[in-house]
Amino acid sequence: MFFQIGLVIDLTNTSRYYPTSDWKKIKAGTRHVKIACKGRGSVPDNESVNDFIYEVSQFYSSQKQSNRKYILVHCTHGFNRTGYMIVHFLVRSQSVSVTEALQRFANARPPGIYKQDYIDELYTFYGERRPEIIECPLTPEWKRSSEFDLNGKMMQDEDSGSSSVHEVLENKEMTNDDVIGDALPYDENDMMQQCCYDLLGQGRRAKGNMQFPGSHPVSLNRDNLQLLRQRYYYATWKADGTRYMMLITWDGCYLIDRKFCFRRVRVRFPLKQNNEGFDKETHNITLLDGEMVIETLPDTQKQVRRYLIYDVMAINGVPVVELPFCERWKRLEREVIEPRNLERRFFDQSRIPYYRYDMEPFRVRRKDFWLLSVVTKLLENFIPKLSHEADGLIFQGWDDPYVLRTHEGLLKWKYSDTIDFLFEVTDDYRQLLILNEGRKKRVVEGSVLFEKSDPSAFNGKIIECSWDANKQVWVYMRTRTDKSNPNEFNTYRKVMRSIKDNITQDVLLNEIAQIVRLPMYADRIRNDSQAHIHHQSSRRR
Repeated sequence: MFFQIGLVIDLTNTSRYYPTSDWKKIKAGTRHVKIACKGRGSVPDNESVNDFIYEVSQFYSSQKQSNRKYILVHCTHGFNRTGYMIVHFLVRSQSVSVTEALQRFANARPPGIYKQDYIDELYTFYGERRPEIIECPLTPEWKRSSEFDLNGKMMQDEDSGSSSVHEVLENKEMTNDDVIGDALPYDENDMMQQCCYDLLGQGRRAKGNMQFPGSHPVSLNRDNLQLLRQRYYYATWKADGTRYMMLITWDGCYLIDRKFCFRRVRVRFPLKQNNEGFDKETHNITLLDGEMVIETLPDTQKQVRRYLIYDVMAINGVPVVELPFCERWKRLEREVIEPRNLERRFFDQSRIPYYRYDMEPFRVRRKDFWLLSVVTKLLENFIPKLSHEADGLIFQGWDDPYVLRTHEGLLKWKYSDTIDFLFEVTDDYRQLLILNEGRKKRVVEGSVLFEKSDPSAFNGKIIECSWDANKQVWVYMRTRTDKSNPNEFNTYRKVMRSIKDNITQDVLLNEIAQIVRLPMYADRIRNDSQAHIHHQSSRRR
């Protein structure tokens, strides 16, 4: 049987086997892709896996039914690295278990993957518990620890040795600057960006011309404080974490940072339970908004990451941005969080669970919002007891749609207002505080105080600074590695207005005490409180 090859994927970590130009000589139009994977001492890294799956997916999507071609995948021997990549592709593209994918590959190319660490890594990566009946095939008799090249010289075997990409340094301290997840190929990142734009009704944009679309709050001042009197608001704490949107697809979840870069993470979001029990199908094209925090568990002092989801923009390909926040918040719990929690509890009680939630890189929960009448307790009792850092409050319009980018009705109150500058130091050691103004840069007056640090070490970086009113100087707080651009000048003006207005905690609480007595609030607070009590009692039954 003759197979027409359209794509060759070379997974070897060397170029000694053949010149890539040979494929063009053999067959014009055959594309050769090199994804160099270390075989000796490690399984292929996650970014190489993403590259492989992207190349295969793109090749299949461009195929014509009338002239289908095949993909040739090879490593040194065509078992371990090749099998590892193909199993990954089968699990993601056909939603099969690791066990089934391993068996499919073994049936097609006996004995299949014969290295124990490769098999273990696949189960670990997908959070599946390995069945006891699964045994690693014996190493083939022809397999030796070393081979000879064409000149008869001994050479090292790329497939020997073992190492896991999941080896973790237990004592490494977590920080908000840590990079989470696996990078995507550049073109795939562009595709994901356009997917988000399409969901949010932003239309087609040129590559490299798309920006993070998430909603941003504005600083509270005495003018916009009056919005609390005009519209119905709820409040939540402002976590001092890292902002991420999350795109959930059938083949994985992707964290989206403020640079609009996507990184793949292994987190599971099942669909709602059907009448036949738990469905293995997951959400597809669901877009969330939230923040990643680092919690220190009080009993053990162990650090854990938690993704706090506070909004949803699309559910299974259906945009919900025009719905009021109260409805989006309910759907977030009902469609996204509740099915996940139910399935997790079921798996925790199962002797052989299909999926292990405890192996995910972070925990997940919906962020709570409270009536304005609870803000005093929120500030004085709740925030001090949090297991992660918090730096203020967020006021969310209960009836507001989701507003892309700057949302004038989404308010933030911070213990200390801050600005993100692009910081530069000139040759004569002058400090430049730079902001964006449209497509231009704008330098504002001022200087930054760095305690025990050389200012030149921060040259060219985005730094977050707070204002010291006594010294009339900006004070360095942290470097914003999650951002590639400084604040807009318009944001700077609003923050300066907030600093000038100086809305202290006492001022804020006094204002809210008056606001919640307004008829608009008094009636709705009473109704919402009764609805909350009814909901809680229903969940207990």
